Amino acid sequence: MPRHLLSIRDLTRAEVEDLLALTDKCRRGGPGISGALKGKSVALIFDKPSTRTRLACEVACARLGASSVTINGADLQIGRGESLEDSGRVFSQFVDAVCWRTTEQERLTRFATAASIPVINMLSDFEHPCQILSDLAVLRRRFGQSAKIPIAFIGDGANNVSHSWLMAAARLSLDLRIAAPQGYEPRPDILENAREEAARTGATIMITNDPIKAARGARCLYSDVWVSMGQDGERESRVAKFRGYQINSGMLSVAAADAVVMHCLPAHRGEEITSEVMDGPQSIVFEQAQGRLYNAMAVLLWSSRERAEKGKSAAGKPGKKHKKKNKKGGKRK
Repeated sequence: MPRHLLSIRDLTRAEVEDLLALTDKCRRGGPGISGALKGKSVALIFDKPSTRTRLACEVACARLGASSVTINGADLQIGRGESLEDSGRVFSQFVDAVCWRTTEQERLTRFATAASIPVINMLSDFEHPCQILSDLAVLRRRFGQSAKIPIAFIGDGANNVSHSWLMAAARLSLDLRIAAPQGYEPRPDILENAREEAARTGATIMITNDPIKAARGARCLYSDVWVSMGQDGERESRVAKFRGYQINSGMLSVAAADAVVMHCLPAHRGEEITSEVMDGPQSIVFEQAQGRLYNAMAVLLWSSRERAEKGKSAAGKPGKKHKKKNKKGGKRK
């Protein structure tokens, strides 16, 4: 079976660490990176609009020597009734990996179940694992490999980025605070699972409706849009409810003196974050955006390596040995 990356939960702690190290290696370049996937082909499927993910994936393939096939999801036969399972089998005959930016997580799961190639979640309504892996690599370069810094996610606690942060925090023993308006906290099942794992790993998880409480002493203030794709009909009510959750100079003043500001973009300036903060000296938003490229390279290399190692392992398994018999039917000594 191929090694998919559909969720942070698909990775052990050691594998997360491996991916973060590989992301940094891709950033630095050198032997084993450029052209490492020469002769490979990667399908990039986009059911949703994309800027950073599309740029990251296409440039990552180019730097690794792989060819990329970018597909608008609406152009696929999936939209005309072909099953996700059949599509997974078909793609497996043509390309070596699939990176998919889609809607429901179930679409990824069903497609991946039938695929014999790695399938990578480049965003679903449920989770955004590669965004968080990329962000963690950026934070480690800033604060050190072993730093357990307080991270404050301010905004919609029930969105895909927040969910992935929860899973990553629990797995990696992080200090995560999520501040969201009442009714926009993380999904109860995800929060319960994260807290159970946090009890084993020593992670600290705070869920609050008070953004200042979450931001106080934090070394990273993290923001995302208040109105995600597909929620435009809720814009007016959401903006009204989230108004006190803007990352501005006042909120930044209660964070740690060396705090950085992150935003996974696109940003709606003047809503969840002010231009003063986003363009200010403590913002690493565009460094964070560039990090998506190195993470895309790392994930493609990792999935290719995992697949190759599994293939070698399967090929190397000893089969049954049949001893030759002599003419009399006895075993040859």
